[in-house]
Amino acid sequence: MSEVKKIALHGLTLEPNSEKYLSQIIDRLNKEGVEIWVTTLFKSRNGQIEDCKNVIDEITTDFHAVFSLGGDGTFLETLLWVGKTEVPILGINMGRLGFLASIAKEYIKESLYLFFKGNFEVESRALISLETNLDLFNGKTYALNECAILRKDTSAMIMVKCYINNQYLNTYWADGLMVSTPTGSTGYSLSCGGPLMMPDSKDFVITPVSPHNLNVRPLIVSDDSELRFEIESRNRSFLISLDSRSETIESDVNIVVKKAPFRAKLIKIEGINFPDTIRNKLGWGFDKRN
Repeated sequence: MSEVKKIALHGLTLEPNSEKYLSQIIDRLNKEGVEIWVTTLFKSRNGQIEDCKNVIDEITTDFHAVFSLGGDGTFLETLLWVGKTEVPILGINMGRLGFLASIAKEYIKESLYLFFKGNFEVESRALISLETNLDLFNGKTYALNECAILRKDTSAMIMVKCYINNQYLNTYWADGLMVSTPTGSTGYSLSCGGPLMMPDSKDFVITPVSPHNLNVRPLIVSDDSELRFEIESRNRSFLISLDSRSETIESDVNIVVKKAPFRAKLIKIEGINFPDTIRNKLGWGFDKRN
């Protein structure tokens, strides 16, 4: 990355005890002579940044980075602002440690020092793209974690026929089915019995949600695969979700899931890595007997 000169800030409503951390960020950016911008939504949520005059509705390619201030959910929202521009995102967690927003607020000063020293790398993460014959999600039909097909209520399971590269794979009777990226393998897919994957894996995982047949297990497929789904539901409607967003659609909708033509770029500060994060989040390597 060239010299950082233009940075955007995005986040949710910050708690009063987080205002000092926002001040630390702004002070550091000003010290570095950075042109600071805030998203319209972030400014409307936080009165303490009313003095920031540079407000944007969309991120453009001339930004050097976007700082996401919040948790992993905020990071996913930030990604929707960034979209196809592929502007790198730095996740600063204002709560507990996250997988995406990996910088704890207590380490903001140290992390920004390393950032402006150039002690970071930009990780490229695959995104999932959803194609249907409907206009869904305001045209932002991509996800960093997963695309899920889910039953709408508790009355009946749904039947999902899955085809991989136009070859019939399986019919799933379940509460739902998801296609997860390596990034998303640490979230919803994991809670449904899916495997953990390293972020640079070039695969997707198909994970059933509460399947009726217990011999049906998650399946890892190449991320170059094109997955097509046909749905049947007693109520003729179901939910389709992209990360934290969902919409109701009818069972006659054509659904294709494949790798998006653009990627998410995550800024990782030196000293913060996936193995460390996964150990801390999942409690690996700790003796729980005491």
